[in-house]
Amino acid sequence: MLRTAFKLALRQAEGLMMSVVESLGRELAVSDHTTVSRRAIKLASITRQTLPEGPLHVLIDSTGLKIYGAGEWPADKHGRRAPRGWRKLHLAVDAASGQIVAVTLTDQDVDDPSQVAPLLEQIPGEIEQVTADGAYDGEPTYAIIAARDQNITVVIPIATSTAPAELGMNASRRDVHVHTVAALGRLGWQEVSGYGRRGLVETAMGRYKALIGPPTASAERGGPTH
Repeated sequence: MLRTAFKLALRQAEGLMMSVVESLGRELAVSDHTTVSRRAIKLASITRQTLPEGPLHVLIDSTGLKIYGAGEWPADKHGRRAPRGWRKLHLAVDAASGQIVAVTLTDQDVDDPSQVAPLLEQIPGEIEQVTADGAYDGEPTYAIIAARDQNITVVIPIATSTAPAELGMNASRRDVHVHTVAALGRLGWQEVSGYGRRGLVETAMGRYKALIGPPTASAERGGPTH
């Protein structure tokens, strides 16, 4: 785990653990780098964790992932820059635990709302709320979530250009958000809706990216990459 989190070589990982033990004032044996290397082969594959119990508050967002490979360095060296390769990682995160509960990986030109249904399909348990940023705004997103369960609370910022319409018997939940923003302002709406918790999904993305990146210098030279 230390090697993965801090991107260390075996000897560096051994030295780090020794310094941690010394700093704690403990007398604990630290496995040498050869032993760690031998044991790593026998490590079990990481399995998906069980979902947290109870109804979930699901936070949805997406982020870009850069694709690194040997092809870019020769292109840059000889002045023939190839198009940069990107993928979009779409995540659904449990607000209470920070656990990633669903994921999809798409090309960079796939829009975010189209991945709401594939993400929700991966969550077998009950969902009490879905929160996302303004990129997901629109009645189609509300319809997808309602198809899963009419009782799911949806918290998504409304586009600034949206004008309030009359609230009637058939008013949608999005219409209610529009009127709430008009009455309380955006900051007031964020406070009463609990929208501030959406930042937790960005925290989860930051943790994930810290583990898989940034690219190493060898990657930029066309060497081994993530």
